[in-house]
Amino acid sequence: MTQLSPIRDIVSIVREFEGAEPGTVDARLAARLGELRTERGWPLDELSRRSGVSRSTLSRLERGELSPTASLLGKLCTVYERTMSRLLMEVEAEPPQLVPAARQPVWRDEASGFVRRSVSPPHTGLRAEVIEGTLDAGAAIAYENAPVSGVEQHVWVLEGTVEITVDGTVHIVHSGDCLRFRLRGPSRFHCPGPEQVRYALLIVLP
Repeated sequence: MTQLSPIRDIVSIVREFEGAEPGTVDARLAARLGELRTERGWPLDELSRRSGVSRSTLSRLERGELSPTASLLGKLCTVYERTMSRLLMEVEAEPPQLVPAARQPVWRDEASGFVRRSVSPPHTGLRAEVIEGTLDAGAAIAYENAPVSGVEQHVWVLEGTVEITVDGTVHIVHSGDCLRFRLRGPSRFHCPGPEQVRYALLIVLP
């Protein structure tokens, strides 16, 4: 299992905090979520209706008082038609062509036992991105819809086993296997154990 602890945490959305300090990544993420809603002219009630997230939770997110889980952020990304990596890129400086390991953004959701490292972050003019994901044994993450309908995904398992549900079909993907598909609906990643699973995910926008 690759140890991610030495890698700088670009976005740490597993901790709750009472008001993000101005200029921090947490604060910029909160501000960006507010901007996306304002750009569409939606009140909080409308975003709540579209996302299925309560108005109070959305308000706390935009004020920087609460950080989203993977599931919650996935719902907002779907509403705003963005991949998770692209949203996070919008609150960071544009990455260079060479992305050193120490500068690859790491996002942790300890509540679900999920760690996501953006190996090749979204970049202007490029359609693909590469992600390294790890799930603890027994952990699962589910997304209610595709962030962008028809997005192409390739999942290459590096260590362990993962169960991936796409279009209602469960695929058991073992170490060395690669599952590829176009995502247009809900999906779910589950690590049956007994060990963690580590996989590479290639995402290509349609």
